[in-house]
Amino acid sequence: MNTIRVLMLGEGLDRQGGIVSVEKAILKQADDQIKISHVATLPNGSTIHKVLIFVQALGVLCWRILRQDLDVVHIHVSERGSAFRQAVTTIIVWLLRKPVIIHTHSAEFHVFYANLPKVLKIGLSWAFCRSTRFIVLSHSWQKFYMENLGLKAKQVIILPNPVRFPLEITRRIDDGKVNFLFLGRIGERKGAFDLIDAFATMPMDCRQSANLVIAGDGEGQKARDIIEKLNLSEYIHILDWVDEQQRDELLSKANIFVLPSYNEGLPMALLEAMSWGLAPITTPVGGIPELVISGKNGLLVEPGDIQGLSIAMQSLILDRQLKQQLGENARESVRSLDIGNYFVNLSDIYQSVLS
Repeated sequence: MNTIRVLMLGEGLDRQGGIVSVEKAILKQADDQIKISHVATLPNGSTIHKVLIFVQALGVLCWRILRQDLDVVHIHVSERGSAFRQAVTTIIVWLLRKPVIIHTHSAEFHVFYANLPKVLKIGLSWAFCRSTRFIVLSHSWQKFYMENLGLKAKQVIILPNPVRFPLEITRRIDDGKVNFLFLGRIGERKGAFDLIDAFATMPMDCRQSANLVIAGDGEGQKARDIIEKLNLSEYIHILDWVDEQQRDELLSKANIFVLPSYNEGLPMALLEAMSWGLAPITTPVGGIPELVISGKNGLLVEPGDIQGLSIAMQSLILDRQLKQQLGENARESVRSLDIGNYFVNLSDIYQSVLS
C-alpha cells in the first residue's frame, strides 16, 4: 500500500477533553504507511486568538491541497461553533476536490441542531453531506445523522472511540472501602452534581464504606461548595483536570466508575475505566447502551434519577462479588476497542476514500 498522507483538523492538542484524547491516540499510531499531520482549528485563548488561528488553519489547508501535499483531510467536529467552523473547512476541501472525512464526537448535536433556525439547518446539512465519509460513534448516532441531515448510508461509518487497553492491571488493595471515581467535565451535563446528591442519600453505613473522587475541569468550585454544604468533605474529594499519569493512578485505585450523564457521544473516560476493570454505573444515552448492558458489564440508571443512582451505588458497596464480576466483564467488553484494532479500521476508511 502506498503511503497515505492525512491532514487532520481539530481542537488544539493542548486542550482538554475526549476529542483531543482521540486525536492524540490516532497521532501516536501513525506510521510510515499512514502519515498524519495535525492543524489546530480551535486553540486555547481569547476569542481574537481563536479567530486568527482558524484563519491560519484555512490558509494551511488551502496551501497543502493546492501543493498536492495531502491525500485525505480528516476533520474532527462537535456542536455549536465547532460545527460551523468545520462546515467551512469541509466545503473548502470539497471545492478543491479532495476526499474529506468528517468525524463527529458531539454529545449534544441533536439538541443544538433542533434549536437552529431552518436556514442554518439547511446550510449545515448541505455542508456535511459534501463529506466523502462521515464517522459516528454508534448506531443511534448513525440513525440520527441520516434521518436529520440527509446523509446517505454509504457515507456514514460507525467507528466507536478507541482505548489504549492495559495488558495487565495490578490487583487493587482492599482497605475495606469501595472507591468510586468520576472523570470528566464537572457540571450538569455529565451529572456530577446528581452524583454528589446520590452519595448524600446513601445510608450512613454505606457512606462510611465508600470514597468518591471527582476529577475534571469545569465547575469544580460549585461541586466543592455543595459537598461542604452537605457535610461530605470526609468522603468526596474534588480534583482539577488530571494528566494521563494521574488518571491511570486514579483508575488503578478505583473500584467503580460513575458517569450519570444526560447526553454523550461515546465517552473516552468510560472506555478507559472499563479497560481498567472498573464496574461502570452510567446512563443509557448516546452510544453507551450499545456498550454497557445493565447487570452484565455495568449498571444503567436513567439521567436525573438520583434515587436510582444511589441504589445502584449501594448495591455495589454491599455486593462485592457483583462489583468484581461487572468489572471483569466490562474489561473484556472493550478489549476489541484497543487502539491497535481501531487504527486498522481507520486506515481502511482512509484507503476506501482513495479507491
